[in-house]
Amino acid sequence: MSDVFDFDLDGLSPADDASEDTVEAFRAGDLKVLSQHHTAPNGSHTFVLAHDRSVTWGIPGEPQLVAIAVARDLRQSTFTFETSRHATASFAQNWLAERGCPLDQIALRGGDYIEPADDLTVQVEQQIQKSGTRYEVLDTYTSDHDPSEAWTLVRDSRATRAPVRLFYEEWNHGADTYTMREGAFADVGVAQTWMDERSGPLPEPPKYSNGAAVRARIALARSAGVCATPQTGLGALRTTAAGPVQRPVRGRLL
Repeated sequence: MSDVFDFDLDGLSPADDASEDTVEAFRAGDLKVLSQHHTAPNGSHTFVLAHDRSVTWGIPGEPQLVAIAVARDLRQSTFTFETSRHATASFAQNWLAERGCPLDQIALRGGDYIEPADDLTVQVEQQIQKSGTRYEVLDTYTSDHDPSEAWTLVRDSRATRAPVRLFYEEWNHGADTYTMREGAFADVGVAQTWMDERSGPLPEPPKYSNGAAVRARIALARSAGVCATPQTGLGALRTTAAGPVQRPVRGRLL
């Protein structure tokens, strides 16, 4: 993918203060484009999923993916510019989809990208990508070095039992694959205890107790094809270092 950012904003003015502030703070030189989509025929919208390379040299655990949505009002000669940071690609894709980007146009598959290790990974990712506003993100964490993993902790508005969910992604660099799993907890404290201790397997959501239903969902995901993709805290939900720390990049997505 190209590193060139051209949002075609010549002759356009920010539609609001938020867009103006976002554009002024935007540092394109730190970003590598992973996927992008431009609407046709008039090019009123641009959607980008990118990796922020500067984060790998900063505070450990910060989200490394940036989703960008630009909307142009050609009649008014204005634009809106939004960005959002995410630990995994599936949540970034969900954010872009909520702003009108077709999921199949922002997928990360093939080429230099690592692949999902199994059908359940694909199923969980599709669930996130198509979840709309179902999940309230509470915290995230990313680790590039051993263990190579990322998690997103959310509150599931549809869950009547164990509403706190942990979407846990782990990478196998030797095999160039990764897995994504969903864990279920009664509250944030229980989830934090599990992340602190890792004393047992990730607790499955209640729906997984029905093995036949899970197999049916996996079969459905397989028949539909792979449509789109991807923080780690062994301590507290958010542990920040005293200052920036250099960390090796191990090809999280590339």
